[in-house]
Amino acid sequence: MSGGAGLTADLALAGLSVGSAAALSGVGLVVTHRTTGVLNLAQGAQAVATAYLLRELVVVRGWPLAPAAAFCLLLAAPAFGVLLDLAVFRPLQRRGAGAGEAMVAGIGVFVLLVGAVVLLWGTAPFADAPALVGPRRLAGPGGHVLRLDTAVQLAAVLALVGGVGLVTRYTAFGLRVRAVVDNRPLAGLTGIDADRISAAGWAFGSFTAGLVGVLLAPFLLLDPYGLPLLVMETMAVAVAARLRSLPVAVVTGLALGVAQSELTRLRPPGRMLPLAEALQADLFTVALLVAALLPWRGAVDDTGLALSTPAARPGPAAGAARAACALLLLLPLGFRSDDLRHAVAVPALALVLLSVVVVTGYGGQVSLGQAGYAGLGALGTALLMSGRVPGVGPLPAAAALPLAVVAVVPLGLLTGWPAIRRRGLALALVTFAVGTALSRLVFDQPYATAGIAVDRPRFLAGDAAFYTAELVLLGAALLLVRALHRGRTGRALTAMRDHQAGASAAGVDVPRLKLLVFMAGAGLAALGGGLAALGGRAFSAAAFDPVQSLLWFATVVVAGADSAVGAVLAAALLTGLDAGSAPGTAAVVVGVLAAAVGRMPGGLAGVLRRTAARPPAAPSRLTPLGERARARLRDRPPERPR
Repeated sequence: MSGGAGLTADLALAGLSVGSAAALSGVGLVVTHRTTGVLNLAQGAQAVATAYLLRELVVVRGWPLAPAAAFCLLLAAPAFGVLLDLAVFRPLQRRGAGAGEAMVAGIGVFVLLVGAVVLLWGTAPFADAPALVGPRRLAGPGGHVLRLDTAVQLAAVLALVGGVGLVTRYTAFGLRVRAVVDNRPLAGLTGIDADRISAAGWAFGSFTAGLVGVLLAPFLLLDPYGLPLLVMETMAVAVAARLRSLPVAVVTGLALGVAQSELTRLRPPGRMLPLAEALQADLFTVALLVAALLPWRGAVDDTGLALSTPAARPGPAAGAARAACALLLLLPLGFRSDDLRHAVAVPALALVLLSVVVVTGYGGQVSLGQAGYAGLGALGTALLMSGRVPGVGPLPAAAALPLAVVAVVPLGLLTGWPAIRRRGLALALVTFAVGTALSRLVFDQPYATAGIAVDRPRFLAGDAAFYTAELVLLGAALLLVRALHRGRTGRALTAMRDHQAGASAAGVDVPRLKLLVFMAGAGLAALGGGLAALGGRAFSAAAFDPVQSLLWFATVVVAGADSAVGAVLAAALLTGLDAGSAPGTAAVVVGVLAAAVGRMPGGLAGVLRRTAARPPAAPSRLTPLGERARARLRDRPPERPR
């Protein structure tokens, strides 16, 4: 065999390791979706939580590997899946909630688990994750070498797919599963326990998620942010299979793993080399973006979100909320310099959260990639200040920031244009893929971030002066958002959010409005990102990680998707929790509330609106016995006149 062919075969065998793990991830997602109707967006967090638990038992507590792995994979992970079904998703299903609320609940579980991992084990990565199978090498035909762990992973994939196929096709349980998948209400009428099928689907999906995390952790650093994101990128496998076909998911996962390994041979000269290396390392991200942009053809529920409550007339509660917001923003001006340093992050984060309010709360469109636009604003400001833009010399911050924002606004079309034909979960996958691609292919790459510097203008060098300038910009943004939500444009946005087809039939230019909200959201996020970079005097790729997008989206939904004041208060709460408590506390709080958002439509702002609109109960002067007698008299049917 020639040297080139031999190298190709060796690289293909090496790529089967990542490819089989991706295939496992896809199998779990497809089975869970087919049995429950939910795309498990929390899979990446479940994977990392199981991997951390296994390391805790084996490395820290000294358990033998075999019983520890059996406990984590066969007991803890499936039990957590059943718990998710019972506590989070089954109540939503019984209430008839749509895919939007289930998606938010899944994001809440993701944020909750990541926050819990950070809270328990910290943010420092671990390099000592235990491996289920040793890296012993097996001699293959032609002198090629296959790792034992890769062979075991591949065998596990084939066994799971074969087992699922046999159970589904040849057993009574499989017949009931097919009935529930085809028509859940009709299956319930025939006596099939659909809840049992759903619990089994969640248990299987959680098992595969845990297995993926345990298998990938030894090859990578056990990181509470990097590993969940990597597992979420393998969602490309399930998306390519349109959440239906297990064979397609397996073939796609293995093919992407092999292709990623083979691309290491691609070494173009000159400036193309860093880009080629980035594409090779992040092939699953590119695949997720391509798969999400392809037509869905009804494979997934693309109904809109029902996250907002009908707007009520401004009352005392609304005025009190605005006063509290203003007081909270002005209060840091009296802080000492150390405390004010943390408060500088609040207006910048509030602007990013406002961008989610505009896109999701006002426009009814899902955006899980706002961190990407915030990062573009920060990076653009840094590049303009550092003279890294061809044909433009170094600019002061006062000029670089607005130019960066203006440059990012048209890039809102990256998500706005696909939104014309997509809604709900299908749009969520596109926006998440765009944000992930920006993070992986731009923010994390030295060719884009090397040699840049960020600093504040001289007249805003102090924290108090810079914070005051941030408040002015935040106030202007709030006025802009208020104007967008009022008048003819505001009424059109509300109509599009509440009933897109009806708005289109009434003459509303829905495509134009979608582009408008995504471009406005991109501009607000870019302004917030640029201020964050100036406030910290540095560009940090970690600050605009795609996991942050999920946290920010969940925070806005919890605060009230259509509440601008709620977004500002949420920014202050997030910043305060991060600065004044253990890392991960804010994510745990937001995750718990987001997982329960199905029980409080409209978020906390909706709860306050309904409470304020509820008429006060008239005081009663009757005794408890009198109250019961009056209730009985009210329930008695009226007597017929004789």
